[in-house]
Amino acid sequence: MTPAAERALATETPVRTRTLGRMRIHALEAGLQRLDGGAMFGVVPKPLWERRIPADARNRIPLALRCLLVETPDALVLVETGLGNKENEKFLDIYGVENGPSNARHPDRLQEAIAAAGFDAADVGVVIDTHLHFDHAGGNTFADAEGRVRLSFPNATYHVQRGEWEWAHRANERTTASYLPHNFDPVMEAGRLALVEGDVEIVPGVSVYRTPGHCPHHQSVLVASEGETACFLADVVPTMAHLPLPWIMGYDVEPLVTLESKRALLRRAADERWLLVSTHDPFTPWGYAVADGKHVRLEEVG
Repeated sequence: MTPAAERALATETPVRTRTLGRMRIHALEAGLQRLDGGAMFGVVPKPLWERRIPADARNRIPLALRCLLVETPDALVLVETGLGNKENEKFLDIYGVENGPSNARHPDRLQEAIAAAGFDAADVGVVIDTHLHFDHAGGNTFADAEGRVRLSFPNATYHVQRGEWEWAHRANERTTASYLPHNFDPVMEAGRLALVEGDVEIVPGVSVYRTPGHCPHHQSVLVASEGETACFLADVVPTMAHLPLPWIMGYDVEPLVTLESKRALLRRAADERWLLVSTHDPFTPWGYAVADGKHVRLEEVG
């Protein structure tokens, strides 16, 4: 991918909006990161995955930091919070992060996208963390002008699986780099973190659906209204290129569990015609799951 093409991705339209039954959902572009393509596609050979997402000179592929804002009758719900603004220049270079705002009114590009959708951080009543890795929950908190870490959404209750909270606090040599306590410990200390267990409804029409494998307590998010359903996939299917069942990340701690989570999710998605929402796909924010023989393909939408 050329530098010009990457810059085009990095300056993508910050918000895409569509209706889902009686709800409105907004795909928020919170920036880009770049991770090693081999790690992102595991055992899939490079000549295959690079046709879908080309790599740069450091073998990294561009990945969106996409979040989902859901307008429900009961609360404004934010699914995931991107990477945040707390990491140093070395970190940003290693992971190829581009998520800075265009002006000083907002701490990061997620907050800027929320404003572009017509809302403020204070309007968010519910935050759902699919898991606590830095590129999915880093924007839970932000560093202010004095360097103090504060909650990004001061009026929200944050939700994550209890098992994920516990897993994050017993990280080992394999997992510790993904869990940065300043992304989630301040939320618990402020009394704003709700630990859920299993598949539960968070507010009417918005529920969490356990999809373990990437980490043992990973969850996806279902939004349902008037017979329509959207599924925010998170890292069970990180990009639309990962729809084939064996295309599984090398980062996953339990890849065979991921396989079964994907199998069950994609079967339901095709049977019930879910709108799939991708957290990391750099080109395609969403599309409908369609059965194609033994496989599921994506029907892209505008």
